[in-house]
Amino acid sequence: MVVPVFRASVASFHPLFDSLCTRLSTNSSLPKNSRLLPFASSELNPVQSRPELSFCVGTHLIPHPNKVERGGEDAFFVSCYNGGVIAVADGVSGWAEQNVDPSLFSRELMANASYFVEDVEVNYDPQILMRKAHAATSSVGSATVIVAMLERNGILKVASVGDCGLRIIRKGQITFSSSPQEHYFDCPYQLSSEAVGQTYLDAMVTTVELIEGDTIVMGSDGLFDNVFDHEVVSMTTRFIDVSEAGIS
Repeated sequence: MVVPVFRASVASFHPLFDSLCTRLSTNSSLPKNSRLLPFASSELNPVQSRPELSFCVGTHLIPHPNKVERGGEDAFFVSCYNGGVIAVADGVSGWAEQNVDPSLFSRELMANASYFVEDVEVNYDPQILMRKAHAATSSVGSATVIVAMLERNGILKVASVGDCGLRIIRKGQITFSSSPQEHYFDCPYQLSSEAVGQTYLDAMVTTVELIEGDTIVMGSDGLFDNVFDHEVVSMTTRFIDVSEAGIS
């Protein structure tokens, strides 16, 4: 399970289960507990008199007890490019029945997304980033995926395929929830190595305007299937600085 949370201002993050958390802030400093994620520095430039927003991120990942030995099947990446980029991919476990490691596809997909994040053709579009990362992935398997890209002016652009999710929390209330995409129960949309899977064109694309102090939680269905929204809110609001959020 992976979960990212970010708060609007100049950055911070809160880890939950298999998770990434980021808090938006107007402070460009980054937490020191980003050992799993690469960060790149970038200059801040004023945009239309609005405070610039960026992410400060910390991460936490807890595999299913039966998947601990191989480190779980989820993958993610975080970048500080522009206002910040966060992506999560959840490897589809059904591939294990065909003796295929479900984590290989999700990990390669995220590695490719990280590689292409500054690509000129991507032009800071999460749907195009998804297309290029998927096209470059050669591993057999499939994964649900969500990508969130923050503009410096506070506009969050989100593209998702499947049942990875995102919540925006403002003043202790959830103001936005993404919707899962499923063919039927327990069969989500997914990017796949097979032609029968979905593509970036099937992604649900959303644009949300953030303000300083907003907290965003993003993760795989392993989080949202097991933790109620009110519990997510309660856990994230315990911490002023998401980089200080611990494992509960």
